[in-house]
Amino acid sequence: MLADYFISHGFYAFASGWAQFAAAFGCAFLIMLIFGRGFVRWMHAWQKKGQPISENVPESHRAKAGTPTMGGILILIAVILSSVLFMPMTNSAGWIALLSLVMFGALGFVDDYKKVTSQSKKADNGLSPACRLGVEALFVVVLVYLINKTMPPYVPDLSIIIGSSVFWPLNSWFLGDVFGMPITLGFLYYVFGYFVICGSANATNITDGLDGMLSKLYLPVLIVLVVALYGATRIGFMDSVVFLPETSSLYAPLGAMAGAVLGFLWYNAKPASIFMGDVGSLALGGFMGTVAMLLKSEIIMGIAAGMMVLILLSSFLQTMCYKITRKITGTGKRIFLRAPLHHHFEELGWPETKIVDRFFIMSILFSGIALILLKFA
Repeated sequence: MLADYFISHGFYAFASGWAQFAAAFGCAFLIMLIFGRGFVRWMHAWQKKGQPISENVPESHRAKAGTPTMGGILILIAVILSSVLFMPMTNSAGWIALLSLVMFGALGFVDDYKKVTSQSKKADNGLSPACRLGVEALFVVVLVYLINKTMPPYVPDLSIIIGSSVFWPLNSWFLGDVFGMPITLGFLYYVFGYFVICGSANATNITDGLDGMLSKLYLPVLIVLVVALYGATRIGFMDSVVFLPETSSLYAPLGAMAGAVLGFLWYNAKPASIFMGDVGSLALGGFMGTVAMLLKSEIIMGIAAGMMVLILLSSFLQTMCYKITRKITGTGKRIFLRAPLHHHFEELGWPETKIVDRFFIMSILFSGIALILLKFA
């Protein structure tokens, strides 16, 4: 909106993606800082008792009772407003990214609202897993269809890309050679999209378990996506990234997301004044997975988000191990003292801040590996 206005009036600096990124970043960050304190007070007055503390977390979390949740609402407002102000209005990629943010944010809001109003400490006091995964599947069908429609003519329909010249087309029923030959899996591109987008949403959701942790693990992944975006909009910058000019509208949304997450960390750092809630964590993950698919950088994103993947995997393995061993022996066995992974280290006696900082270091390392692969793979 403003970017198009400034360009039409001779301020051509706003034609630069980096100018859009910086403007959206600053706008979102200021929204979080200026309105954050009042938003926290409003949430506290509305929720009164705040987020109920689950019975499945370590005892130390009982001290957090009464802390308001749903801080992700302000993140969504900051990202959407800043993006619309500074992104090109005619490119569809930016709108698809924002659509994913709204979709998953709305689902998270319903989940949070149910938890806050019920004040139940049961692990299943929100939406049922089946309901949530089913709704997420519908979102993915819409998003993957739109993502596929944005691709330029030289990118095969329903395809993922390894490098700038190696394609994995998924548009028939014949299984062929990976390198240059079609892998004919048809609708399985939608299944792939489900794992990327829903996997991202649930990874960020389950990572949001300690004060400030999701924000710190999320920001390095955003940096990787920004570098991938630069490669996708600059011919020859990276041999491993395909040229995708339509994605130039993602600079503002990525800048806005970085500014909003950094601004939220101001209030979510230990001891947290407010929690992000599912409205924020699901939205951040859905956005991350959608942007990765728009940039054809799904594998790179998965590597960058390696710490969040490990956290999600720890919870999955714990659940499966318990169910299988209980069925076989009658007594369930557990791999970890408590899942997800960060709760395991809490049970070992690690301070919360040490866990967050060390996971943050690991996130930086995973993102560094992703950047190396992005440039040289």
